[in-house]
Amino acid sequence: MPYIRETIITTIDRGGKVHIAPIGIIAERDGWVIAPFRPSVTLDNLGEVPFAIANYTDDVRIFAGCLTGRKDWPTVPLDGFPVPRLAAALAHSVLQVESVSDDSVRPRHFCCVVKEEMHAPFTGFNRAKAAVLELAILVSRLSMLPREKIEAEIAYLSIAIEKTASPDEREAWGWLMEKVEGYFAGG
Repeated sequence: MPYIRETIITTIDRGGKVHIAPIGIIAERDGWVIAPFRPSVTLDNLGEVPFAIANYTDDVRIFAGCLTGRKDWPTVPLDGFPVPRLAAALAHSVLQVESVSDDSVRPRHFCCVVKEEMHAPFTGFNRAKAAVLELAILVSRLSMLPREKIEAEIAYLSIAIEKTASPDEREAWGWLMEKVEGYFAGG
């Protein structure tokens, strides 16, 4: 299995409109692969402007927000690159697409790392943050997984929320649970 790093990817279209999406980037050789599903704005943007920023953040509200219609997060321009980074990034990598392997489901964009910067310290792990991230991944696959698996995972993950969540993690968890409940209710 490949090493996958969960990130928030920022891309832009030809007109400069920023798109923010949670994507697990895949380690390959000396770079990263971005493999967005078809159809997606990220896929279209990479075809128009072959740069992306991999934003490394511990603000799980951004992961949850992007999956629940809350996609307006502050960005910061980067000198010399067309795509901005997230203001909440602890660090970021500027990725430039070097090659594309086409695929009918998930084209693979191999990217080299052009530049990396750190912006704030990483102050440690939190089980609630990890639980929100795992629930976000489940939410992104609601139509692909059986309901029983989703419910069992939520039951387990909720323990970390109950024991270790800050108000931010509780807010993100709530957004995601609304999405799950709406999906199961048929909406």
